[in-house]
Amino acid sequence: MKNTNELITKDIKKLIFQIAIPSSIGMFFNTMYNVVDTFYVGKISTEAISALTYSFMIFFMLLSVSFGLSSAITAYVGGALGKHKKNMTRIYTSNGISLFIIIAFILSIVSFSLLEFIFVSMGAADKVLEYALQYTYIILLGIFPMLIGLGSNAVLIALGDTKSYRNILIIGFILNIIFDPLFIYGFYFIPAMGISGVAMATVLIQYITLMYMLYKLYATKLFDISKFFNSIPNIKAYKHLIRQAIPTSANMFLGSLGSMITMYFVSTYGFKSVAAFGIGYRVEQIILLPMLGLNTAVISIVSNNFGAKNFDRIDEVIDKALKYGYIMSTIGVVLIALFGKYMIMVFDTDTEVVDIAYIYIIFESFIFFSFITLFISSSTLQGIKNPFMIPYISFYRQIFMPLIFFSLVVKVFDLSIIYLWISMLIIITSAAIFIKIYTKKQLEIARAKHILKKQG
Repeated sequence: MKNTNELITKDIKKLIFQIAIPSSIGMFFNTMYNVVDTFYVGKISTEAISALTYSFMIFFMLLSVSFGLSSAITAYVGGALGKHKKNMTRIYTSNGISLFIIIAFILSIVSFSLLEFIFVSMGAADKVLEYALQYTYIILLGIFPMLIGLGSNAVLIALGDTKSYRNILIIGFILNIIFDPLFIYGFYFIPAMGISGVAMATVLIQYITLMYMLYKLYATKLFDISKFFNSIPNIKAYKHLIRQAIPTSANMFLGSLGSMITMYFVSTYGFKSVAAFGIGYRVEQIILLPMLGLNTAVISIVSNNFGAKNFDRIDEVIDKALKYGYIMSTIGVVLIALFGKYMIMVFDTDTEVVDIAYIYIIFESFIFFSFITLFISSSTLQGIKNPFMIPYISFYRQIFMPLIFFSLVVKVFDLSIIYLWISMLIIITSAAIFIKIYTKKQLEIARAKHILKKQG
């Protein structure tokens, strides 16, 4: 670990690119990893793609808890680094990892017990349900390595290191290209496992990822495995991390629950609409990747500068991140308009599926501007340790308003599926406007408190 903290001194523009670009590259390969899965599953059947879409929604819901804790670890480790308190960073690192282990154990038990009930509630049936269960029961075996790996990465992000996770995601992508066909179709002593083989490949790669991330974490000298197993949990650190994690986890959980609600309403239009929604979501994620890298840069830089009380630098990172995000959003709209249909046809050539998915991503592309506003504002609130409004905004845009709008579209007026996409555009845009105003106000309050404290 470097003795000087460049996150509170280096030029903001350079820092954003230094952190965001490796993060975006890593996210690109992570998404391409999922694209490879979707490609091979598509070779099985459209029902299999629908099953993969259901499974993704469930797995995202389980990961929602980890995203909250991951952000909390980054915020507290980053804050401690900004204050130059190395012992505090070690405390938050070790206790953050131990919390991930506990959460992984609880999630494993709950998910195995309720999986079939959740799928049925979402509308999965017949062959789609069968495929979804086959795939997801195996995927759940990867919860432990995935969550602990994310915890390790959270510490690295606080240090400004997004290259390590990028590197292992690239390796994982390459391994997935090899493992997927190997396990799906079989090879010599390896039996053909179909859709279960895709899940088996993912679990194996997650354990490889975990070993690498623990090695990188150990190299920071903030984490000692031998001391970790002999240490007693720090209750105060647990409280800080949990208090910070709950709003963000609630936000992510509501997001995944909202996806399940959306899936339910989409499923009323048939399994081809579900497949189209899943494929469209993959395409959308590919275009969003560079913008998501900005999130990582913002929370890393903001958390360190909030610890150092450099409010001018916090304002600067927000302004620059939004500027870059809006430029990339504009490029995303153009790319989807020109090449979106061809990207969809990589996964499925069914005319109905392609048409539904293309209309979906056209509407979603115009939501990119709202997404980047939501992402940057949420990352800022997490970085200043004030994420408590985030779940309320998430409830509004993921649960409350969709239930009203989607019910009107599907149940009351029996409209075309296109009106679901229009509803999303209205809901997300209104949420983005509110959180932008709220975040600005919270920064003004934090700055005023700091000035009063200095004067007093």
